Amino acid sequence: MNDSYSIILKDDSSAGVLRLVLNDLESKNSLSEKMMKSLIDSISAASIQKSVKVIVIAANGNVFSAGHNLKEITEARSNQDDGDTYFSELFDMCSSLMKLIVNCPKPVIAEVNGIATAAGCQLVASCDLAIASNDSKFATPGVNIGLFCSTPMVALTRNVHKKNAMEMLLTGDMIGSAKAKEIGLINDFVEVDQLTTTVMALADKIASKPSSTVATGKKAFYEQVEMSLSKAYEYTSEVMRNNLLRDDAKEGISAFIDKRSPDWQDD
Repeated sequence: MNDSYSIILKDDSSAGVLRLVLNDLESKNSLSEKMMKSLIDSISAASIQKSVKVIVIAANGNVFSAGHNLKEITEARSNQDDGDTYFSELFDMCSSLMKLIVNCPKPVIAEVNGIATAAGCQLVASCDLAIASNDSKFATPGVNIGLFCSTPMVALTRNVHKKNAMEMLLTGDMIGSAKAKEIGLINDFVEVDQLTTTVMALADKIASKPSSTVATGKKAFYEQVEMSLSKAYEYTSEVMRNNLLRDDAKEGISAFIDKRSPDWQDD
């Protein structure tokens, strides 16, 4: 169901897939307090909604997200503490949003059409997968206005090579979709008229998998990547042992052996 007056449009018409469409064209879909709170509320609700298996974050307009709302930041400087309390709360909220995406048991796909800069680029990097239109552009340009993109750096450096991340952070230059794919910021790029179709095909494919298995795998992926090799194997071996005891693994293996389609029961 769509609400044309909302800062975020929600579309759950495709079974198992929830599309969250950023819809604040006036601010170039900036991650304002209202936008971040709306995303946090929507993703939190979807995280525990059984019917939702995949979340897509898209945007209306030619800017996916311009990052933090600089007008709100400037207005906060008139506060008695020069905006210090506001800045602290703002970045706490932003960090909570990005961590929520990573920790969400449902895969989150960024559908990027247009420009994604600063915290907008951070949002793309925080998603599990990202597909962009061929003319999309990405940047962490904070250095150009005296505000180094330190929080976007966290998501960026967990997705792309250090030297590529440093180049983006130190120059603030825009990169195109081809470069973004090359360095691992996005998975792929397609013609703009094929973007939503491509993203939905990917989302539908993932939604067809057993939800409990996907949730187990997503959590394990982010846990093990921060561990030493030895700890990672110890941890993932335990994850796989527990996974084998679940109904979806029993059914999936039996279906494979019997050469039939699985009938998932424990989603």
